[in-house]
Amino acid sequence: MHTIDALISPQGSLDILTLDEINQLHKSASTGLHELFRQCCLAVLNCGSEEDDIEALLQRNERFDVEIVPQTRGVLLQLNNAPKSAFVDGEVILGIKENLYSVLRDIIYINNNLLNSEKVRTGTQLTDLVFQILRHAQALAPRRKPNIVVCWGGHSINDIEYDYTKKVGYELGLRGYDICTGCGPGAMKGPMKGAHIAHAKQRCYDYRYIGITEPGIIAAESPNAMVNELIIMPDIEKRLEAFVRLGHGFIVFPGGVGTAEEILYLLGILLHPNNAQLKVPLIFTGPTSSKAYFDQIDAFIGATLGPKAQAKYQIIIQDPSAVAIASKAQINNVLEHRQKTGDAYHYNWQLHIEDDFQHPFIPTHDNMANLILDSSLSTATLASNLRKAMSGIVAGNVKTFGLEQIRLHGPYKLKAQTKMLDKLDVLLRSFVAQNRMKLPGSKAYQPCYTVSDLET
Repeated sequence: MHTIDALISPQGSLDILTLDEINQLHKSASTGLHELFRQCCLAVLNCGSEEDDIEALLQRNERFDVEIVPQTRGVLLQLNNAPKSAFVDGEVILGIKENLYSVLRDIIYINNNLLNSEKVRTGTQLTDLVFQILRHAQALAPRRKPNIVVCWGGHSINDIEYDYTKKVGYELGLRGYDICTGCGPGAMKGPMKGAHIAHAKQRCYDYRYIGITEPGIIAAESPNAMVNELIIMPDIEKRLEAFVRLGHGFIVFPGGVGTAEEILYLLGILLHPNNAQLKVPLIFTGPTSSKAYFDQIDAFIGATLGPKAQAKYQIIIQDPSAVAIASKAQINNVLEHRQKTGDAYHYNWQLHIEDDFQHPFIPTHDNMANLILDSSLSTATLASNLRKAMSGIVAGNVKTFGLEQIRLHGPYKLKAQTKMLDKLDVLLRSFVAQNRMKLPGSKAYQPCYTVSDLET
């Protein structure tokens, strides 16, 4: 494999630092955070990769390393044995360079300055923490009217679905909307790519393609080349909260368990009585060939969370312009509501999120087995537990921690109430059958879970 050694100069929010901050960065990057920092930098350098095998990526690049070089005018990054694909004529691609410093900012700087306390935070404190991370990443734009559309969907989608995401992105771009996704390939890349063409036609020069990820998943979903604002949140729960606090409208494309997790997270929040009056647009959409997928998702939501949850979204099939028109109308309602209530445009402070949706869920085998998936639970608790189950499967599919858990202890063992078991099992089996668990062309998918009756 062709590699390059390079010394990279500062870019972005870490251009200007005190000497003490520089020393802290250098010290932290040389200790416990180094391997995490190294892996996230490698993911950024691997931008545009069409694979989701973190172990293969690390093995192929085992000689890669990164070192922080302190100096009074900032910090340099020394890259050793970096993938040659990240360079042009020996110079690192500018977008990759910017994202490398986003990794430094979010992995090292944020850990030093915001996450160095071991105290257990309350829900309000966690919301403040998410705000502080986004503010430090310069993601909050207080003088812009609501125009961020969050697009969720799978990294493993087919060509027809991918082309459709580009068409929807194009229609959104024509109307001046910025795009926020999970920053990876597939449905996370397509809307940005489509919007970029539309933004060029409309002469929009301050467009934003925000990619929000977290350390456990970034290597399996390396940032796509369209992302111009990369944000790495500390864990999946803070990543999800960042989406719902930052976004003004939500569009869901076809996906797998990660997409199901995002849907369940948002619906669980919207079903809370405190959020009944809030305006949070939510649209499910895809090409005609994806209609059965959304019918199945809709049926699963109806069978588990009920009709009130189904009333929180609309489904639009094979009509990109209708999706954009509906999004525009609903985001205008968001603007009016926030003006009326005095809520900020740039951060949805009014959205009430229960603590159970905010504290990290660690997908050990015991934690997965102890999840109660029973319709007798309150709707919010059931949504939270289903979200955790999906999160654990994502970890078992692509995250280093989850892969190691499966290797050591075998598949996760989920248990569900009898009448819910069939719905859950059918949904998960459909994701496998439709190749939504792994990228097309990767090795055959081996399920990292089993589902059995709660009463046995």
